[in-house]
Amino acid sequence: MPNFLETDRLVLRAFTAADIDHLLALDNDPEVMRFINGGRPTSRESIETRTLPRLLHDYPCWETRGYWAAQERITGTFLGWFEFRPLEEHSPAVVELGYRLNQVAWGRGYATEGSRALVHKGFAELGVERVTANTMAVNARSRRVMEKSGLSFVRNFTGDWSEAIEGSEHGEVEYELTRTEWEQPR
Repeated sequence: MPNFLETDRLVLRAFTAADIDHLLALDNDPEVMRFINGGRPTSRESIETRTLPRLLHDYPCWETRGYWAAQERITGTFLGWFEFRPLEEHSPAVVELGYRLNQVAWGRGYATEGSRALVHKGFAELGVERVTANTMAVNARSRRVMEKSGLSFVRNFTGDWSEAIEGSEHGEVEYELTRTEWEQPR
């Protein structure tokens, strides 16, 4: 399968079963997982039976996936992944943007670069009408990426957490960007 997207510094490609060790390392970094599950470790079995199948899922409306492995373009180093998936299987109208990157990629603009490229591809090529993204209200870094990627704050809300983690008492936030907003001259 060819690369889904390339930027100046990134390649976004389809996941394969060969990515299990990369995913295991990513999901076992307590800082990476801090705002997702409170930093608890993830088992190899969970990666193999839950995470990887989700990342390999094809969406009928695009005939492609919604999660992409992110690599440095020059070195091929695995940096993490990006999510850009339709919320409904058969409609590309509304997609969710997300990202999970290794700590070595933090603070270098990769999350913003990949997110901006996905937003552009979504509106320019994939028939997207609205991009949405969520994070914990206290996740300032992720919120900043959303803002730098062109999304605007929509609302605070309280998620349904099966187990509360530090910061969840402050709720979550939703950001979005519509096609109409994206098409406006800047």
